Amino acid sequence: MIQFGTGGWRAIIGENFTKDNIIKVAQSLADLMKKEGVADRGLVLGYDKRFLSDRAAKWIAEVLAGNQIKVYLIRRVAPTPLVMFTVKTLGTAYGAAVTASHNPAEYNGIKIFTEGGKDADREITDRLEAVINRLTAADIKAVDFDEAVASGVVQLIYPFNDYIDTIISMIDIDSIRRKDLRILVDPMYGVSKTALQTLLMTARCEIDTIHDSHDPGFGGRMPSPSEETLRHLRTLVVERKYDLGIGTDGDADRLGIIDETGAYIHPNMIMSLLYYYLLNYKNWRGPAVRNIATTHLLDAIAADAGEKCYEVPVGFKHISKKMAETDAVIGGESSGGLTIRGHIKGKDGIFAAALLVEMICVTGKRLGQMMREMEEKFGVYQMEEANLSFHPEDKARLVQLLFEEKKLPQFHAEIDHVSYLDGVKVYFKDNSWIIARFSGTEPLIRIFAESDSAARATRLITELREFLQI
Repeated sequence: MIQFGTGGWRAIIGENFTKDNIIKVAQSLADLMKKEGVADRGLVLGYDKRFLSDRAAKWIAEVLAGNQIKVYLIRRVAPTPLVMFTVKTLGTAYGAAVTASHNPAEYNGIKIFTEGGKDADREITDRLEAVINRLTAADIKAVDFDEAVASGVVQLIYPFNDYIDTIISMIDIDSIRRKDLRILVDPMYGVSKTALQTLLMTARCEIDTIHDSHDPGFGGRMPSPSEETLRHLRTLVVERKYDLGIGTDGDADRLGIIDETGAYIHPNMIMSLLYYYLLNYKNWRGPAVRNIATTHLLDAIAADAGEKCYEVPVGFKHISKKMAETDAVIGGESSGGLTIRGHIKGKDGIFAAALLVEMICVTGKRLGQMMREMEEKFGVYQMEEANLSFHPEDKARLVQLLFEEKKLPQFHAEIDHVSYLDGVKVYFKDNSWIIARFSGTEPLIRIFAESDSAARATRLITELREFLQI
């Protein structure tokens, strides 16, 4: 059974991520494009450094070509944001990236993008699933890859320079050039090295990189830029006196930051800093969009400027849709993905890094100074997280308790209201909040809580965990 989640289809290599399933996904996409009458507009295809990604991209191209669908195949490993950008600039009907993003090395997957470079919504992925899971081997149409290239049905492209030039046109590169920053980049064995090096060296920054070789095992780490996985970056930034450390996840759509003191800057703070900067230093105007598990500091920043912050379910497709509806300045999530108005309709860790470097140079302030400036104005917003595992057979009890009976613990804080938009989120009158959501892939309940101190946020999590008895 092939199922799409909020980040596309992901599966363990050799178990469910197999050639048979990969070509089924490709055939279902071809069938969908033909049914929609958009086969002639073609599809952009890219892949990352994971094991099997390059071969999977060829298998997909062979099937699409066998269905006479034009394929624009990025001929080298590509960041997912580059694929989305190219769907937008070429005007293709669809795009696909072979990646499992920040998942462990044993996973791979496929992300699907629709017109304009947007993440495919639930309606599209449901239609794909319905076709995929009834396809047989006899339904697959494929041609040899080399023959497809020779005939022109598959066209090898390299849109990297257009992507870089577009980012350069959107940032204040002259301000960066005047600062002579020293930056250490950790691509986490992923695909951001070339883009970040090119951007930052064009801006006259001194750049060094670590963990930049081709290692499908990601050095034994999760390719996700968290405080834990960026410890080596943190050590080197401090020891070698860099101005900044930048980490990106496996497909470069998420960002992690270490400042010059070695402090890890949480993605919530990165997004808040950039929104604050765009409103107060660049004089942009417009709302913000965040998912339901992202800091409410964004709400305070928006309100201070007479703007609004919109809350949407988890999944970047919801963020990009609401951004388009409201002409929002910025949209993002607490896991490290964001975009801004005028850029692509999906998250981009490479662009976010460039904008953050611009912020440091234009304001003349270190990240710590900017964070203190915001804290003095808006107070403290501290988020804590927990993943609570449970036995699979216990899920029915938890679903009944939380979503059917809608029972809650006796929290120490007074409840203002409760939302079931995505999971269960409790809003308290002191502006604290807590949310619990089931993982789509594992027997876990993911909990996020925010308050004016780590202790108070942790207390909310403890109260919920004890109530759930897991």
